[in-house]
Amino acid sequence: MLVILARQQDQAARALAARWRNYDTHLLTSVNLSAAGWRHHLPLSHASKAVIGGRLVGTGEIAGVLTRLPCVDENELHHIIPEDRAYVSAEMTAFLVSWLSELACPVLNRPSPTCLTGPNWRLERWVHEAAQLGIPVCPIRRDATLTPRAWNEAHGPVATVTVVGDRWFGGIDQTLGVQARCLAKAAGVDLLAVHFATTESGCAFFGVDLQPDTASPDIADAILEYLTADSRC
Repeated sequence: MLVILARQQDQAARALAARWRNYDTHLLTSVNLSAAGWRHHLPLSHASKAVIGGRLVGTGEIAGVLTRLPCVDENELHHIIPEDRAYVSAEMTAFLVSWLSELACPVLNRPSPTCLTGPNWRLERWVHEAAQLGIPVCPIRRDATLTPRAWNEAHGPVATVTVVGDRWFGGIDQTLGVQARCLAKAAGVDLLAVHFATTESGCAFFGVDLQPDTASPDIADAILEYLTADSRC
C-alpha cells in the first residue's frame, strides 16, 4: 500500500493516486485522522494501526508515503466544531510528525518538528546553505512580488530542477542538476524543487519548493520508483 498525505482538495495528489492505483494507493487527509481505529505505539510495533482507504491496516503494510501537507489546516476540519479546530489541527499535526517519523518505509519527505514536508527554513536559510555549498545565489530582497514568475518577467527565465532521491529532472545544464542535488542532500531531503534565476553572470539560486509539481510523468514515475524500491523497504 502507498499513502499520499494531502489536503482534501489536492487535485495533483488525486491524480497521482489514480496513476498509482495498481499499487493500492490511497489519500490520507485530515478527515481520515478522525476515524476510529488509529493506534500509535512508541516505539512502533505490530500493534500500531492506521485507517487508510476506509480500512484498518497495520503500519507494516504501508510501503511508502508521499507527504504533500506541511501541516493540518484548521480550515479543512469542517467535521470539528469551530471553537475546537485550532486545537485539533495542532494536535493532528503533532501526531503526524511522530507517526511519519516512526514509519520504517520510505517517506518523502521526512517531517521536521515544525513542518510535515521537511525543514521549515526561511529563504535566508536556504540561500545561506546554497552559498555554503559554493552555489551562486541571488541577493535576498524581501518583497511580496519576489516569486519565480516575477523573476521571469524582470530578469529572464527561471529554471527549475526537481530532485527525487539521487535523480534530478529539468532539462537544464547538468551543473544546475548537481547543485540542486547537493542542496537537497545538505537539507536532508529526497524530494525538492530548486529554482534558479537568470542573472548577468549566469544562473543563480533563487528558492525552493518542498512540494514540487508532479504533473510530469517522469517525475511521478521517479517518485513511485523511490517509494517502491525493494532495497528501501
